[in-house]
Amino acid sequence: MNPYTRNLNRIEFAVTYACTGRCKHCSEGEHKRQGEYIDGEAAAEAVYKTAEKYNMDSLMTFGGEPLLYPDVVCNIHKAGKEAGIPKRQLITNGFFSKENEKIRKVTEQLAWSGVNAVLLSVDAFHQETIPLDTVKVFAQAVKEAGIPVRTHPAWLGDQEQENKYNRKTKEILDVFSRMGIEPSEGNIIFPSGNALTYLKEYFDPSAMPVNPYIEKEDDIRSICIGPDGTVLDGNIYQSDILGILERYEPSKN
Repeated sequence: MNPYTRNLNRIEFAVTYACTGRCKHCSEGEHKRQGEYIDGEAAAEAVYKTAEKYNMDSLMTFGGEPLLYPDVVCNIHKAGKEAGIPKRQLITNGFFSKENEKIRKVTEQLAWSGVNAVLLSVDAFHQETIPLDTVKVFAQAVKEAGIPVRTHPAWLGDQEQENKYNRKTKEILDVFSRMGIEPSEGNIIFPSGNALTYLKEYFDPSAMPVNPYIEKEDDIRSICIGPDGTVLDGNIYQSDILGILERYEPSKN
């Protein structure tokens, strides 16, 4: 087994970079409402194959807004459930439709497919462009479908830092707490993409933090497959995922 990937235990899918939000903190920059998305069958095959060879502990889907393509998300999580991956998480902003019936049907699909944790991206930044009431409808439907759900905010600095964005985020989190939905630790905004354009006054250019999402190149524990199928130095549309993992070398990434 490739010594650089032998400790792999997590697989992630950026289902699409299309998004319903226009968040000024987004590290990926501006998003369109429509865009490329990963092929669900190819993604599912990658899940099955990695789980056969590696001790996979968790699977995650995110975006953009992954629930713009709910069938793809469900294909991926169904594969994770059937492959025996215990943690199967979805990160979503909860805004993919304004139709209550469609929202309910999608949450039922998610439960059926095996999603066992929903992290709901709500905070001062998301709610500048995403309607809170619609997100509340989704959150309630997730609860009724029996899927554990937590809010997953983005903090500007740590959550104790005093600024207008963090104050607003705490107000929004209280809304969900009253629904019985408690927050995760969330994440701290990394200075890249839109954050450097719209929030640059909050960052010290002489003390830029290390990106917490970058893997150690010589000890890959998690891989992320993009909407176009790219992962490490390969592409699952062109090569077998196990071949990509076996051929991987840090110098080529």
